[in-house]
Amino acid sequence: MKPVFHGGNRITLLQSGADYFPALIAALDTAHSDVHLESYIYADDATGRAVTEALARAAQRGVSVHVMVDGFGSPGFLATLGYELIAAGAQVMIYRPEVARMRLRRHRLRRLHRKLVVIDGRIAFVGGINIIDDDASQALAAPRLDYALAVEGPLLAPVHRAAFHLWRLMRWANFRRRISVPAAPPPAPQRIGAVSAAFVVRDNLRHRRDIEEAYLDAIEAARDEIVLANAYFLPGRRFRHALIEAAGRGVRVIVLLQGRVEYVLQHYATQALYGSLVAGGVGIFEYRPSFLHAKVAVIDGQWATVGSSNIDPFSLLMAREANVIVRDAGFAGLLRESLGRAIDDGSVEIRADDLRKRSLLTRAACWLAYAAVRLAVGIAGSRGGEYRG
Repeated sequence: MKPVFHGGNRITLLQSGADYFPALIAALDTAHSDVHLESYIYADDATGRAVTEALARAAQRGVSVHVMVDGFGSPGFLATLGYELIAAGAQVMIYRPEVARMRLRRHRLRRLHRKLVVIDGRIAFVGGINIIDDDASQALAAPRLDYALAVEGPLLAPVHRAAFHLWRLMRWANFRRRISVPAAPPPAPQRIGAVSAAFVVRDNLRHRRDIEEAYLDAIEAARDEIVLANAYFLPGRRFRHALIEAAGRGVRVIVLLQGRVEYVLQHYATQALYGSLVAGGVGIFEYRPSFLHAKVAVIDGQWATVGSSNIDPFSLLMAREANVIVRDAGFAGLLRESLGRAIDDGSVEIRADDLRKRSLLTRAACWLAYAAVRLAVGIAGSRGGEYRG
C-alpha cells in the first residue's frame, strides 16, 4: 500500500534520549485525556523510572493510560515497572509474553518493535528510541545515536488509529484480568504547520511490505544522494540491487552502519554484504564513537524517514514496525546535517582494500553468520514474504 501523505503538520526532529525523554515527559505531564505508549524495550533504569513516574502521575489524575511492551524485549516488565503502573491505575499489556528465551520456536520473532506514544490526540512521538538509558555503556565517548519525531497536526489521526487498533486487537490475549478498551479516536487534528508527512506501518496482514516498498520507491527515484543510517542492515537482494543501481546512475549512496559489536550474529552477517555493495559503488561507513541505533534515511534533500524499522528480515518480514516519511526540504536538511556530523566525527569508511586484507577466518565468520541469520528467519517463519538474501 502506497503511503498516504497529510499536509499541515509540525514535525520536530529529536536526536537521542537527550532530546527525546525531556520532550516526552513534558508532554505526559500535560496529558488530560488519554495516553497510549508502545515500546520494544522498557528498561528498569533511571530513564524507565522517570517515564514510569510521569505515566503514573497521569493515571493518578484521571488520564486513561495504556502501555504495551514486547514480551521478548522487556522480560520481567510486569513484575517491576509494570506493576507500579498498574498500581497507579494504568492499563498494561505484554505483546507475546516470552516463555523460553533460548528456544527458537516458529513465529517467536514476530515482535512488537515499533516505538510510539500518542497523547490526547494532540501530539505523538514516533521513532527508534526505546525506553532505556542512552548512556548504558558509559565507557563510550558518546550516547547511543538514535532519532525520534514529535508529530503535531493531521498526521496524528493515522498514528492514533494504529495505536488504538493494536490495543483492541491484543486485549483478548490477556486472560488474567480485565483490560479496558480505549476511547474512540478524537476528531482529525487541525493543520498546525506546513510539513507533508505519511505514517507507514508493517504488520502481517495488509501492510506486510509497506515500509520496504516506500524505501524502494524513493531509492529508485533518487537523482542526487541517498544517505541511509541503520543499526541492523541485512537487506534482501532487491534492496541491495536498488542501491547499487542508484550508484550506477551517478547517485551518491552512503550507508552508515553500526561499527561496534552489539549483537555478534547480526554484526558479522552484515559484513558479509560489504564486498558486493562497495564494488557496486555504495559508500559504507561504520559509526564507532558509540552504539548506533538509528533507522533513518534522507534522499535528494527532500524525502526523509525516521522510524523503528531496520533494513533486515526481522523488521521487514516479521516485526510490527512504524515509520514516518517526511517530504520537506527543511526537515530533510536537519536530518542530513545530523547524519553528516555522525559520518565526519568518528565514522570509518570501509574501502575495497580493507576488505581484501581481511583474513580467511574473518570472511568465513561473516558468511557463517549470514547463513545463520537466514536459517533463523526460515525457522521462525516469515509469512510476510520470502527473504531473498
